[in-house]
Amino acid sequence: MSTQNTAPATEAARETTRTQHLRRYLMCRPEHFTVSYTINPWMVPANPTDTDAALRQWQVLHDTYLALGHEVELIDPVEGLPDMVYTANGGFLIDGIAYGPKFRFQERAGEAVPFIEWFRANGFDTREPVEVNEGEGDFLLVGDVILAGTGFRSTGDSHREIGDVFGREVVSLTLTDPRFYHLDTALAVLDPVQGVSNGGPERANIAYLPSAFDPRSQAILAERFPEAIHVSDEDGSVFGLNSSSDGYNVIISPRAKGFEKQLLERGYNPVLVDLSELLLGGGGIKCCTLELRGA
Repeated sequence: MSTQNTAPATEAARETTRTQHLRRYLMCRPEHFTVSYTINPWMVPANPTDTDAALRQWQVLHDTYLALGHEVELIDPVEGLPDMVYTANGGFLIDGIAYGPKFRFQERAGEAVPFIEWFRANGFDTREPVEVNEGEGDFLLVGDVILAGTGFRSTGDSHREIGDVFGREVVSLTLTDPRFYHLDTALAVLDPVQGVSNGGPERANIAYLPSAFDPRSQAILAERFPEAIHVSDEDGSVFGLNSSSDGYNVIISPRAKGFEKQLLERGYNPVLVDLSELLLGGGGIKCCTLELRGA
C-alpha cells in the first residue's frame, strides 16, 4: 500500500501563491445514466443505480463550475448511451483543434459521432482519429507536454497520432492497476499552465498514485515532477485524483481526506463535490469534465 507524503513539499512549494485560471468546459446531463454492462471494475449491473441522484450530484458539479467563474457548455445526452455523461472521454482539445475519440468497447462506440459533430458545430478544427483513444481520459495537458496513458483503453499508436495532430511532445505512461484504467483516474493536473510565482518561474505540477503505474512510468513522473503530490491508495480508490483544477480551486471527492489535506498544505483550495452515484459507472469529477481550449 502506498503512503501519503512520499514526496514532501519544499518550503518554496508551500509558499507558492496559487492563481486561478478561468476555463471553458463541456458537460452532459446524465439523463440516461445507468449501469447495464461491465467495461471496468467499478461497473456492476446487479447494483442498483439512481438516475435522479446522479442528476442531482451532476448539477452540483455544474453549478460549482459556474460559481467559480468558469464557462460550461452542454452536449445533448443520447438515449442508449449512458456513459456520455463522462465527457472527458469525448475528445482532446488544444488551440481550437479537436481530436475526436475512438472508443475501445463497442458499448461506447456510438458516443464518438455526437462528440465529433458537436466540435464541428461549435467551430473547432476537428480531426477524426484512426487509432483507439478515449480523449482526456488518457490525455492530459501539463504545460506544453501531453501526458498519455495506455495499458487499458487508449493504445500506444494513439500517442503517436495525437503528437502528430498537435505537434507537441507526448510522454507515454503505462497504467497497471485495472481500477485505474484511464490516466485521469490515477493522475491529476494541478497547474495546467506555466505561471510566475514568488518572482520566478512556476513549474506545472501534478498529483498521482505511484502504484497505478509501471516502474518506467514512475521513474518518468518522479524525474519530471519532483514536487508532485503522491496520493495514497485510500484516496485514489475513491477517485480522489479524478479531480478538476483551475490552478487554485481543486474540485475533489469529499471522501479523499488525505488528498484534501495535502492540497491545503500546498496552497490549493479544495472544493468538495460528491459524485458517488456516477462512480458506480467508473467515473468522477474529471470524467464529467472536458476542457475546451480555444476556438
